[in-house]
Amino acid sequence: MTVDPSQHRLQSVELDDASLGAANRDQEQERQIAIFDLLEDNHFHPEGAEGGPYDLRIALIDNRLALDITGPSYQRRHMLSLSPLRGVVRDYHMICESYYQAIRNATPQKIEALDMGRRGMHNEGSTLLQARLAGKVITDMDTARRLFTLICALHWRG
Repeated sequence: MTVDPSQHRLQSVELDDASLGAANRDQEQERQIAIFDLLEDNHFHPEGAEGGPYDLRIALIDNRLALDITGPSYQRRHMLSLSPLRGVVRDYHMICESYYQAIRNATPQKIEALDMGRRGMHNEGSTLLQARLAGKVITDMDTARRLFTLICALHWRG
């Protein structure tokens, strides 16, 4: 029996409220857009799962990233160390803050330069996330990008 690849997708994504940091309006909007886009189009294939769709809950537990994944014949929690992601997330937050400030009063050239830097840092974080998920979950780049956005939304302790 072959599995339809479209079955390997997320049908719901939940961020643990206790893990979320305070967000400004721009960050909250980015978080909502990431969830909407993620549910519209994604490829999410947990290792060893026969088929989805899947529900994903993202939380922080003891300074580790917890990905609770459930599907028709799959239920597992994957715990990832935050250490490899901390630097990229910190740099991404810094460039996003500069970008949000620039939108309000900078020249179009400055906004474009910051946006290019922001996209580059986002791609770097997404690629790192895909590597960290290796052997646990296979995603395409667009899915990894949206998941990285959501991980950045969590409150980083320490």
